[in-house]
Amino acid sequence: MSVSEPPGTGTNDGTTAAPRLAAGMSFITIADLPDWSAGPKGDTAAIYAALKQAGYETIQTLDPAAAHAAGLIPTGIARVFHDPAELRGVAARWRDAGCDCTTIQLGTGVEDDDQMARLAEALLEAAVQEGHPLFLETHRATMTQDIRRTVDLVARFPDLRFNGDFAHWYIGHELTYGDMEMKFDVMRSVFARTRFLHLRVCSNAVGQLSASDPAAAKHLDFFKRMWTESFRSFLAAAPPGGYFTVMPELLPPRSFYPRMVTGPDGQPREESDRWTDAAFLIDTARVCFDAAREMAGA
Repeated sequence: MSVSEPPGTGTNDGTTAAPRLAAGMSFITIADLPDWSAGPKGDTAAIYAALKQAGYETIQTLDPAAAHAAGLIPTGIARVFHDPAELRGVAARWRDAGCDCTTIQLGTGVEDDDQMARLAEALLEAAVQEGHPLFLETHRATMTQDIRRTVDLVARFPDLRFNGDFAHWYIGHELTYGDMEMKFDVMRSVFARTRFLHLRVCSNAVGQLSASDPAAAKHLDFFKRMWTESFRSFLAAAPPGGYFTVMPELLPPRSFYPRMVTGPDGQPREESDRWTDAAFLIDTARVCFDAAREMAGA
């Protein structure tokens, strides 16, 4: 297994499976779902069983054992602020828990270039030493919060692979304010190395838009372009049986991400149902993946 590409195996009948999209779910998306949500309720076992029944294949979770019990593939998640030495332990921990890969928020965003390089180098070394894929997440308040510095980091460490949480760049850079095509071209080296996606659509001012909001459509078009470009790069280099995990990461009100409206009872409530919004985002990602496959002639 390559530590710089997503995991994947051939089928057991002696043939090899085509590269594919794996539908996943972030644990935060299904956290604190309100009573009126169509999503699953109950204890972790019941919720994870419902995810499996709904067709999800992977889950990013702090409880890999529960994921395995439900027949889901667990994915690790980590945040490392300062110490490069922590990364090897992170990789070993989630590998030993049976996770297929781990996405990492790295740094604080105030590192100088040398500090960024030390963290990036340690991430790559930890992935190799522990035999576990580590995907660097594009995220605000981390060392990848700035597009230019991230692109420069890629030039120095081309083996980096990313979890593209592009909503952070979209809102953090007010991405459509100015020449979007120029910015898109600058970001191509990151798209080319993206092997995991957190799905969330935002505007230049609102961190989480409802799938049912007509105003979200113009923003969604840009996200679809970024996702499709990432899928194209994956398909060009994917191992037989490899899969690209996409998972909605829609945050609850305690994160201050979703817009709040007045509910039928006169109390504040989330604008939309994260469960149904997640399904919409998965369907949209599948459309993008099919488009990328067609472009690649696969």
